[in-house]
Amino acid sequence: MSAGGGTKAIIAALAANAAIAVAKFVAFLFTGSSSMLAESVHSVADSGNQALLLVGGRRAARDRTPAHPFGYGRERYFYAFVVAVVLFTIGAVFSLYEGYHKISHPEEITSPQWAFGVLIFAIIAETFSFRTAIVESNHVRGTQSWVSFIRRSKSPELPVVLLEDLGALLGLIFALFGVAMAVITGDGIWDGIGTLMIGVLLAVIAVILALETKSLLIGEGAGPEMEAQIRTALESAPEVTRIIHMRTLHLGPEELLVAAKIAVDHDDTAAEVARGIDEAEQRIRAQVPIARVIYLEPDLDRSNGAAKLPAAE
Repeated sequence: MSAGGGTKAIIAALAANAAIAVAKFVAFLFTGSSSMLAESVHSVADSGNQALLLVGGRRAARDRTPAHPFGYGRERYFYAFVVAVVLFTIGAVFSLYEGYHKISHPEEITSPQWAFGVLIFAIIAETFSFRTAIVESNHVRGTQSWVSFIRRSKSPELPVVLLEDLGALLGLIFALFGVAMAVITGDGIWDGIGTLMIGVLLAVIAVILALETKSLLIGEGAGPEMEAQIRTALESAPEVTRIIHMRTLHLGPEELLVAAKIAVDHDDTAAEVARGIDEAEQRIRAQVPIARVIYLEPDLDRSNGAAKLPAAE
């Protein structure tokens, strides 16, 4: 995933949410609708989340230091995790509380035309933001399903924006449902029900984001396809008899660490082994450009001359 594509989607979402947050809050002041207040807080939280993603991207671009010799690429994972926490604490908890309060103490909605007008405007703006995220994601999604893309993506920004925008659109529909039912029936409880639906939706999205970004934060290796490419590149090097074992780790979305113990022929000289390691590294980088940190440890082949065998972990 290109950083540019993720940044474009984040900026589009930030601009849309900032404008929508103001419009929703104005509508709340005129209508007193808890659904509109919940959606105002939702948009404010989303705007803050996108700002955090931009901050994470900038901090991750810093040069490596002695204290952080592998760089700061994984800061993008940290800020994505913070986004999940913020989305839950600010958006979900507030909406659940406000929904419960309005169901317990229903109030009549005044000037509902403000709510309907703002919600329609917000749906149009969020649709534009969601479309931008979809277009940018399609550049890197390939043949993966959307669920697989969100679960397997090593770049957190686009999956986060996709889920936020999807949640925003569904939240607007829930708010529209709550306000419309409250106006049609004259019962303010429906407004509280719509607010509760928004809170549950945000909680579900927050949990999904937290679980996925936690996995990235702990440390994920290369995917099966990329790992197969690395193995093929290693085994194709003339001096490499076989791979004894190999480990990979994402230092960031666009930086992969590869560490492997490789078997070499016992008759090879030190110079031949060194040339073989250099050749193997070049082949790996040719196949997988993001493999920027590679450590190869040679060992004598004790397989009695057997041909390249599957790696033993």
